[in-house]
Amino acid sequence: MIRKFVSRLASTSMRAGLGVILLASSAVAEPLDYYLVTGTDYDQTVLKPAEEFGHDIGDQPIRHDLMVSYIRQLAAASPRMMVETIGYSHERRPILFITVSSPENLARLDDIRANHLLRSNPETADQASDDLPVVTWLNYGVHGAEASGMDAAVPALYHLAAARGDKIDETLENSVILITAIFNPDGHARRGAWVTQYGSEVRATDPEHEVHNQVWPGARTNHYWFDLNRQWLLQTQPESRAWLEQWHKWKPQVSADFHEMGPNSTYYFHPGVPTRKYPLIPARGRELLVEIAGYHQKSLDQEKSLYFSEEGFDNYYIGKGSTYPQVNGSLGILFEAGAQMGIARESDQGIKTYAKNIRNHFLTSLSTIDGAAAMRTKLHAYQREFYETAMAAAKDDDVTGYVFRAPEDPMRVVKFLALLKRHDVTAYKLSASLRAGGKTFGEDSFVVPMNQTQYRMAKALFNRITEFPDKVFYDVSGWTLPLAYGLDYAPVEASLRGKLADVPSDMAMLKPSFPSDIAPYAYVFHWSDYYAPRAVARLLETGVMARVSKEPIRVQTAGGVVSFDRGAIIVQRDLQTMPIEEMHALLKEVGADNYLQIHAATSGHTLDAGADLGGRNSVADLKAVKPLLVVGGKMSSYDAGEVWHLLDHRMNMPVTLVRQDRLKGVDMRRYTHLILVGGRGDVLPKDMASDLKAWVKAGGTIVASRQGADWAAKYVTGKDKKADKKDDATPERLAYADKGQKDAEHVIGGALFESDLDITHPMGFGLVRRMVASNKNTSTKLPVPKDPYAQVAVYSDSPLLSGYASDRRIEELKGTPMMTAERLGDGAVILFADNPNFRATYLATEKLFLNALFFSTAFDRSYADEADEQAVEE
Repeated sequence: MIRKFVSRLASTSMRAGLGVILLASSAVAEPLDYYLVTGTDYDQTVLKPAEEFGHDIGDQPIRHDLMVSYIRQLAAASPRMMVETIGYSHERRPILFITVSSPENLARLDDIRANHLLRSNPETADQASDDLPVVTWLNYGVHGAEASGMDAAVPALYHLAAARGDKIDETLENSVILITAIFNPDGHARRGAWVTQYGSEVRATDPEHEVHNQVWPGARTNHYWFDLNRQWLLQTQPESRAWLEQWHKWKPQVSADFHEMGPNSTYYFHPGVPTRKYPLIPARGRELLVEIAGYHQKSLDQEKSLYFSEEGFDNYYIGKGSTYPQVNGSLGILFEAGAQMGIARESDQGIKTYAKNIRNHFLTSLSTIDGAAAMRTKLHAYQREFYETAMAAAKDDDVTGYVFRAPEDPMRVVKFLALLKRHDVTAYKLSASLRAGGKTFGEDSFVVPMNQTQYRMAKALFNRITEFPDKVFYDVSGWTLPLAYGLDYAPVEASLRGKLADVPSDMAMLKPSFPSDIAPYAYVFHWSDYYAPRAVARLLETGVMARVSKEPIRVQTAGGVVSFDRGAIIVQRDLQTMPIEEMHALLKEVGADNYLQIHAATSGHTLDAGADLGGRNSVADLKAVKPLLVVGGKMSSYDAGEVWHLLDHRMNMPVTLVRQDRLKGVDMRRYTHLILVGGRGDVLPKDMASDLKAWVKAGGTIVASRQGADWAAKYVTGKDKKADKKDDATPERLAYADKGQKDAEHVIGGALFESDLDITHPMGFGLVRRMVASNKNTSTKLPVPKDPYAQVAVYSDSPLLSGYASDRRIEELKGTPMMTAERLGDGAVILFADNPNFRATYLATEKLFLNALFFSTAFDRSYADEADEQAVEE
């Protein structure tokens, strides 16, 4: 590939003096004209990409900073474009949002948007003009490794800025085009650096070449290794929050999402598999998807490009960029090109190029814009109909709303209310008590009424579906979010009339407080508060001694008697090395930073027998947590990233990341905890087991989940799952046409399972309800420990709460442990069958994971069967 280095700022002699080294190839790079529309007149004064990048599109990865610079210059010079920065990635790269339309439309953009939004409310829908432009949204670059999904934005923007003639004028007059470029700048930066690092003068097409095989964690994800195309629903990452705010600000009628798939695939576009559609997506929405697909078919037929459109991909999980719009009144369209990690690659269909992928995405970008403009009046009618039928469905629904609460942890409620707001779902504070789900909910509760324009979205957040016509899922099948957040919630069937009040401010709900005077005896606060672990970590790191109460206690404080559940954190004045005035000031700061109510105990004696603040068995000392997280190798980057995000970003705790291939050379005595997440097969070599077992016996703790738990159970605790009994039955003969459904029948792709939690165990501290929901996406089955107290959480007899699991899997898993905690020597091994930190959304099981770090030695083994270890200290 020939890299044309063009600099508008330096002369040829200056470039030579700088010693610029440019890669070349035996194949000539595709010029700009390759991507553009044949027969279209382009304004040659418009800034061309190569003038800013120093190379042609598709010749090498486009650096994000250069793309940002190009887009800003392009928009500044074009009367058809406006650009703004709507947010930043974790690594502080800007996310640009470009609005494209005719100059006349841009001059009255606020009026167009206001009139357009009238359609999203049946009470005002008739006031919306059908002469308005259609609003079309284009997502570029949500997956960093899928570079054509980013770089296609460049020729698309150039075309929209430079094309001349009646066709482009008519398109812009009838369209407001919203473009996000790009969704995932951190992932794309990793991909660009990798391909540049392994760039060759001779184009490397061999699939085994390193340029096509980026090492763990790859570039698909963001900084913390989250898949941002699952974040439309969950909203835990800054990138997704930035773009969703803009999406709901506009409520576009068509949303296109550009990706890459397996390298041996051709090109894909929606409508997707007909039977795999979320039930709240209207049938009319799919009909319109089929209609607009005709524009993509026409474009790719003219190109003679291979494609497919109704296999492989679905419209079920509503957290993806192509499905989320469909439960919010829009058409969502997925586009997938065969992946090209490098510049060109051998495939089953011959050599495929990065440039060809960009061209296909460019063409379908235009077919999306053109199709939406041509279907403008139909799309206006559909958007109006979507919200009218939503209100009608709400009236027919026996459920009038969903009520929820978590008085033990107001921050969880604050976070959940913020999530609802991001989805434009209206919630209220309950102003009078009501009965729902066999319980009474009072004024500490909140309610989401179904009688609202966002009925479908609200229903999708709270709904529980366990029956499915199709057993194949591209992603999770269940996501009931109040369960994930660990809220006490129930559907309401009674009238909500007269029971709704405005939601108070966050601080009014959190009510942080701190004693004005130095505590006479000790400071005490609840562990159930979401940020209590962050507070304890800060205190321990600064040398403050802290203890945890293993019993419920009633404490006499300067403000009266206060009751605490198990897990209360005690910071006593006795034996501290920090001066009391300094410690008082530190606790005040820590309490404010973490929204805590910290109480001043006046005595070490509680109102509960055998549970004084200085207790020997009822209280345990806490030690600073120094965790090591194993990454790389066979570990799942998603699982590892979720742990990293929790500890580093949410809890502000230091965590050491060590690649699996370096672990043998690490001095484990420096660390208190080893974290093993899920992955592929045996996540660590077997020959590491003896050293790690010795480390645990000396006081270390292994915290492991999914396949990490399998490895620890097999090689550390020595309780491997028994091999399945030999099956002598004659294999069943099946029709090959049924293979897809049969193969998926017993796969748990992502469902919510219910466990009974022992909230008296230190591993259960901070949670007050015995039912806890976890995301189950494997058939992992933990062995049952001999210690009768070690089964911290056990799947219930009817564990499936939401999502798909076959009867066989339910039968296999019911009554088995979801979480176990065993002492081994002076240390502990704590195992999770599921990922407790799944997508940073399961806040109840997240607390269990944090308990495994802070309270890993706050529990004792059973001595019932070990008489030789039952010596009583005199």
